[in-house]
Amino acid sequence: MHKTQFVDQLKEGDRLDDFFVVKTARLAETRAGKSYLILEVVDKTGEIGGPIWDQVEKLQGVCQVGQFVHLSGQVSLYQNKLQLKIDAARAVNRNEVDLADFVLVCDQDREGLARDLQALVASVKNPFLKKLLQAFFKKEPLWQRFQDAPAAKGIHHAYVGGLLEHSLSVARIADSLAAHYSGVDRSLLLAGALLHDIGKVEELTMEVAVIDYTAQGRLKGHLVMGSEMVAEAATHIKDFPSELLTQLQHLILSHHGRQEFGSPTVPMTVEAFLLSFVDDLDAKMNLMEQLRKKMKEPGLQWTEYQRPLERYLYLDPFEARETKTAEHVDEQPAAPSPSPSRQQTLF
Repeated sequence: MHKTQFVDQLKEGDRLDDFFVVKTARLAETRAGKSYLILEVVDKTGEIGGPIWDQVEKLQGVCQVGQFVHLSGQVSLYQNKLQLKIDAARAVNRNEVDLADFVLVCDQDREGLARDLQALVASVKNPFLKKLLQAFFKKEPLWQRFQDAPAAKGIHHAYVGGLLEHSLSVARIADSLAAHYSGVDRSLLLAGALLHDIGKVEELTMEVAVIDYTAQGRLKGHLVMGSEMVAEAATHIKDFPSELLTQLQHLILSHHGRQEFGSPTVPMTVEAFLLSFVDDLDAKMNLMEQLRKKMKEPGLQWTEYQRPLERYLYLDPFEARETKTAEHVDEQPAAPSPSPSRQQTLF
């Protein structure tokens, strides 16, 4: 059965009667000691939550993380945010729904992204780094898992193909910076950019629309896991230089930029410094892109407070900005083609 009500279309006062996937379900108590269930559900367009006050014990068994549920209730506004007031919930078998209604997927051509990534790998000059990259981005089943994996549990690129999209984007920007700044080891920087989040293949698991951490991912984290994966792969490449491996592992281990952000060490090389900034930039730009895609009203407007960025944002809808830019370009005289020797713009 197809969904008819999606999260991004819900409005205050709507009567809810549709399918969702349980993202979280947490038991809580009022000050008077009454138990209630705080439920958060998702579909491919977003997430929404709300309390369940009645039949809590029964519905707690129904509302398990990753379970498809049919919810009935009302959409209300609480503290300037939409929430659900749920009256009833029942479990739904997977074969009763269309998975396409629930799985958020990268909206770019993933086959094209995969080809572009492999073209970057082919352009790497250092033979050891090229062989190492080919071990990750040509051999199955890891290569396919990488193409399907999300890049995060939430915040940025949290969808099927997100890891491929993010890694390629970081590598493209890094490639431009390697050409812009003298003295940058392009092969090393590209290898670091493409492999900086390789540990997320093992750190995260995705079941339908629910992304969560594996036990190993929680205990070790993708920076350490990625460094270990790279070290293990290097053992299968004859005479792989130990200094080069150390440099590459440093890029992976330091790419969060600061120890309080989860990096075991801070960037201490030119390539590591560039990578940490580019990774942070791409994640933040994707966060803003997702916010802009969800905006329904035209024109610049303030978002809700964005905790990951510690600020409000003043944005307009993503498509509206593209349209305005296209209209503006159409009004201008045609620009001459850039000289082949001219450095391409960053974005």
